[in-house]
Amino acid sequence: MGVVAKRSSMTFYSGGDDHFSHRVRIVLAEKGVAVDVIDVDDDNRPAELADLNPYNSVPTLLDRDLVLYESKVMMEYLDERFPHPPLLPVYPVARAQSRLWMHRIEREWVPMMETIQNGTKKEADKARKELRESLIGIAPIFDDMPFFMSDEFSLVDTCIAPILWRLPTLNIELPEKQVKPLLNYMERLFDRDAFKASLSEAEREMRI
Repeated sequence: MGVVAKRSSMTFYSGGDDHFSHRVRIVLAEKGVAVDVIDVDDDNRPAELADLNPYNSVPTLLDRDLVLYESKVMMEYLDERFPHPPLLPVYPVARAQSRLWMHRIEREWVPMMETIQNGTKKEADKARKELRESLIGIAPIFDDMPFFMSDEFSLVDTCIAPILWRLPTLNIELPEKQVKPLLNYMERLFDRDAFKASLSEAEREMRI
């Protein structure tokens, strides 16, 4: 997998098709971090994972004696531990706004995606319609800025990219004429070397 550069003191337990793991892998790749990525199968979890993480879940990041098991905490830790390139704004107001966007993604889009994947047909159809309409609604903002409310790629984009990458598996088709700026944004995201390096085998197959 592209993120793995060499033997490292840092280990990342990752789910191959888990979007929370994917967002952290994007940050690792953007930073060029040397990390050992362990792909975790739901049916065959490494024994040590339960010792490291009380929830026995992915993603889990081990950096020497530090263990983290919440994706946004991991992303901000990595951004501070490896400051170049910065993935959060320097100024407190802009940083707070970025964190608020990440919170809204977590509260709004992530539950819709999970309902599509795990809900009843009726629940999934409703969530699919809501997510599709929400994406159509935000498309115009990418006319003004190349990334999400920013001229620079940020942690907000790392939260959005795994969701957009999974649209085909969620059976969401976007109307091309209405969302051209969003489609251009997706192309910019998916063309980044770090995004390509972040993809697991399972994620690559989502677009085959």
